[in-house]
Amino acid sequence: MNYILEVNNLNVSFNEKKVLNNISIGFNKNKITAIIGPSGCGKSTLLKTFNAMIYENNEAKIKGDIFFNGENLSKYNIERVREKIGMVFQNPIPFPLSIYKNMEYALKYYGKKKKKRKEIITKKLKVTGLYEEIKDSLNKSALKLSGGQQQRLCIARSLTIEPDILLLDEPCSALDVKNIDNIENMLLKLKKDYTIIIVTHNLSQAKRIADETLFMLDGKIIEYDKTDNIFNNPKDEKTKEYISGAFG
Repeated sequence: MNYILEVNNLNVSFNEKKVLNNISIGFNKNKITAIIGPSGCGKSTLLKTFNAMIYENNEAKIKGDIFFNGENLSKYNIERVREKIGMVFQNPIPFPLSIYKNMEYALKYYGKKKKKRKEIITKKLKVTGLYEEIKDSLNKSALKLSGGQQQRLCIARSLTIEPDILLLDEPCSALDVKNIDNIENMLLKLKKDYTIIIVTHNLSQAKRIADETLFMLDGKIIEYDKTDNIFNNPKDEKTKEYISGAFG
């Protein structure tokens, strides 16, 4: 099978403490994959290996290989990796600039021609359902947006340079039900154009939107399968215990 992203024998340690233990997995194109598991199991660390963010931690020791479209990511420079594999964090981080300049930032960085920027910005704001809400406020500070709007802005900003993969680390954890619903519906629409990998502690969310689900425990992959199988017919007892414990 040809995976868009494939991990082979990945091990990550911090100060000799192993956080990821011999991870091997492949992710399918144009699918939403949810990574679930208890706090401290290595979910976010795994996500940060996919766009080389882990290398920014000087205490990290990494062994193993990650392939993007069949090519080892080690052959890419960091800018190229970040261009192809975007990431949005748990807490939205708008730049202290206008909404428009937030959206323009990556386009300028990667040399997109100025005459095309406005079209791209408008398109991505519409994709995330944000355009109608803020179209008359594009020159206002992005910091004045609500939390849900800031999160959608960060997602829209990451999409301006057309990554192939979008990584999301607990993107809804600080949001209310309405904003969670907005983001989930947006992600379901986005998967036709992007491969989405989301770390979430919200198992109901994983069940609602993920095509495939990966369960981790103590830095290891316990089970990876179609979401329906993970939640309704898990093969591993540890998966079964975790799912049943979460849903009572």
